[in-house]
Amino acid sequence: MGKVYDWFEERLEIQSIADDISSKYVPPHVNIFYCIGGIVFTSFLIQVASGFAMTFYYRPTVAEAFSSVEYIMTEVNFGWLIRSIHRWSASMMVLMLILHVFRVYLTGGFKKPRELTWVTGVILAVLTVSFGVTGYSLPWDQIGYWAVKIVTGVPEAIPVVGSTIVELLRGSVSVGQSTLTRFYSLHTFVLPLLTAVFMLMHFLMIRKQGISGPL
Repeated sequence: MGKVYDWFEERLEIQSIADDISSKYVPPHVNIFYCIGGIVFTSFLIQVASGFAMTFYYRPTVAEAFSSVEYIMTEVNFGWLIRSIHRWSASMMVLMLILHVFRVYLTGGFKKPRELTWVTGVILAVLTVSFGVTGYSLPWDQIGYWAVKIVTGVPEAIPVVGSTIVELLRGSVSVGQSTLTRFYSLHTFVLPLLTAVFMLMHFLMIRKQGISGPL
């Protein structure tokens, strides 16, 4: 094993990377409330893992969406557990996100030179809410259907372009298969990709600028 490690160390300088990570300065004022962002990130990873597991059985069609969710809950081994974890970790993610935003605001984490860190955090908050809206519709039950109909109908109040935005969100004039397909694509591909990109930017800036000061 030593020779293998030495081979990689010679080419990648693994030890210097490890030293840089482990030797990062942590201010003395840091307490448990500074760990809330990490809980949000952990919840996101749980969401990705449990959501990916359900994609093997979920069918994003108007005719089969609800029955496929029932199948996951009643027939798939530990399917009820996986979906429950997905559901409750989503709630945990939103709750911890709210607390994290309050903590950052109260400690002045949005001030110079951390303005861009704050901006990426706000974008991540919007993406998190979007996860909730799109995921809520996927079972395609009565609650999901009407939630989609109401949410996608909100832009209709905008003058001139309102109807165009509604049709863009729904995929047609009315809520149907095109809407479910778009929400499924957003929930399982577009939003996770955007979240991963902005999380990387967020973490790199925190790594560069360090943790904000105390109250």
